Amino acid sequence: MALEIHSLADRPDLAPRLDEDFDGAWPQFMLWDPMASVYYGVAHDLFPEFVFAAVDSTDPGRAVARAYAVPLRWTEAELPDGGWDRVIQRATINRLSGATPNLVSALEICIRPDQRGRGLSGLMLSAMREAAAKLGYDTLVAPVRPSGKHTRPDLPMTEYAAQVRDDGLPVDPWLRVHVRAGGRIERVATRSMTISGTLADWRRWTGLPFDTSGPVHVPGALVPVHCDVTHDHAVYVEPNVWVRHRL
Repeated sequence: MALEIHSLADRPDLAPRLDEDFDGAWPQFMLWDPMASVYYGVAHDLFPEFVFAAVDSTDPGRAVARAYAVPLRWTEAELPDGGWDRVIQRATINRLSGATPNLVSALEICIRPDQRGRGLSGLMLSAMREAAAKLGYDTLVAPVRPSGKHTRPDLPMTEYAAQVRDDGLPVDPWLRVHVRAGGRIERVATRSMTISGTLADWRRWTGLPFDTSGPVHVPGALVPVHCDVTHDHAVYVEPNVWVRHRL
């Protein structure tokens, strides 16, 4: 593969490929975080230097990977429990108020399903790090969604994220990529993403019955979804892991 990675600032013509080439890349329920549209609805226009597309020059008509980040101002001592949702909220408030960003947060690195397992995620992370550094930032943070956690939905994220191999690197593959790239695991974002819906919504998103109150194990979810039949709703509160990269 002859891989080329471009920001939309350099190649705005690549923008349509970031939507059309990634069907099935995320579980359906993940597309319904209410904060997502606040960022993705404007990212291509407002943050093109932080949106990246990877294309194979031998097949330039399709993107093989995409990555999204956003600049924001964060001066608190700790990165937020609110993780992914909080970053989008803060970046939006900063943009509207004119505050000067002091760091960049990754929001997504996604590999086309038929191209996974080829090391592309690490290349996209490197491209994001390099771009942020060239723009004058010394810090990139990421509310990381560990790629193996969905296989252990009942294990607390704090325990999962602390698991290491004999070589001292994280057991989780995606956390391992970040640490190898120079990232440092800081803490768990306990409520990084919150997705709620009626039981009909969740049935449509997952194909599961959602007919009993209590925890529901949903394929692709990192923790159980909380179902409340009496009040006709279910809520998913996803924890992520904060990783900080010094650039």
